[in-house]
Amino acid sequence: MESMLNAVLEATFVSKCVLAFLLFMSVMSWAYMGGKWVTLLFAQKRTGRGLAAFDSAGSLNAALTGLERDTASPLFGITRRAVREFNRINTTGDAEKLLNDNVRRALHFGIAEEMARLKSSLALLATTANTAPFIGLFGTVWGIMHSFQAIAQMKNVSLATVAPGIAEALIATAVGLFVAIPATCGYNIFRSKLTSIEGVCITYAGQLLNRMQHEVAVHEAGLSFAGERQP
Repeated sequence: MESMLNAVLEATFVSKCVLAFLLFMSVMSWAYMGGKWVTLLFAQKRTGRGLAAFDSAGSLNAALTGLERDTASPLFGITRRAVREFNRINTTGDAEKLLNDNVRRALHFGIAEEMARLKSSLALLATTANTAPFIGLFGTVWGIMHSFQAIAQMKNVSLATVAPGIAEALIATAVGLFVAIPATCGYNIFRSKLTSIEGVCITYAGQLLNRMQHEVAVHEAGLSFAGERQP
């Protein structure tokens, strides 16, 4: 460990800049992964709990009242869009015909909006995973070039004189991999969680549409949800 620290301290200015930038990328990616893990964990719990409550609710209005209590849930945003569109077309007198297309599109837009919010800044993690090894490789190439220039000025060259410079240069590649591997694992884990959340949202959207169609078939009445008033 001490020899590695000495190698870093004796590195060229460019190599030190590369290592400092990789360290910055590592700190930022770990901070982002910590925050995103908490966000997706709560979103996954909220969507699962919301879907279960929606299934067990006796009526659509009762189900919507339950969903209103958790405004941070992705299901809240999806439902608000769908109810707004449902109430709008319900006043036209042609709700039965428009419900399938218009509300379905509103649900689709709602899911896309919520998933975009959950996916926000995920590209930064992918960028870190893809670029960190190449940034480290740049530091290594630069260090090796500097070592070869120093070797060319030596009269007596041996493995003992060449090895320290090469080892110093290779540290940048090792650090680049150290930054990229956790970022790649985190990105793949988050993509899996996002797919799971999106699947629950799609299931919920289908059930909500079915209940709205049943609501129209039974009686033409508006729905109340998060500020949406009955006409």
